[in-house]
Amino acid sequence: MLLQKTDKARLELSPGVRTLSLRERSLLLLADGRPLAELEAMYNGLGAEMVRELIRQGYLAQLAAAHSNSEAPAEPAEAAPAPTNALRSLAGARMYLFDMCERMFARRDPELAEQFREALRAARDRESMLEVGEGLLAEITVQAGAERAASVRERMQQLLPA
Repeated sequence: MLLQKTDKARLELSPGVRTLSLRERSLLLLADGRPLAELEAMYNGLGAEMVRELIRQGYLAQLAAAHSNSEAPAEPAEAAPAPTNALRSLAGARMYLFDMCERMFARRDPELAEQFREALRAARDRESMLEVGEGLLAEITVQAGAERAASVRERMQQLLPA
């Protein structure tokens, strides 16, 4: 089952609105067109409860299968669809980088995670955010390898406005 954000979720993700936790907001950012199983596996399996709660509260809904047919090839779970131009934003890219910071460094190196959090909060334009992103990617390369850093870089580029 594929999920999509509802209007309620888009409102939650708009600037100045903060009723959900950072993890819930991050999950919402990544939700559109993603398989349910992939979202449930997030946060070391804690995503399953978050997804159920977000569906129950009306933030997520099953993607309408109006144009699907039985011959359509299944999309691999690891390939996230590129966001539409309407979804590209500095805020979305920043939230993605915050999420990567939490996933990669919060437990392993809390001081480094806090440094990246502060830098991301201070980054208000594209150039400064890209600078922080490059530092984050360099550290991901050291701790998780070049392949992981490349996948984070690709997704970050997809989220940035053109």
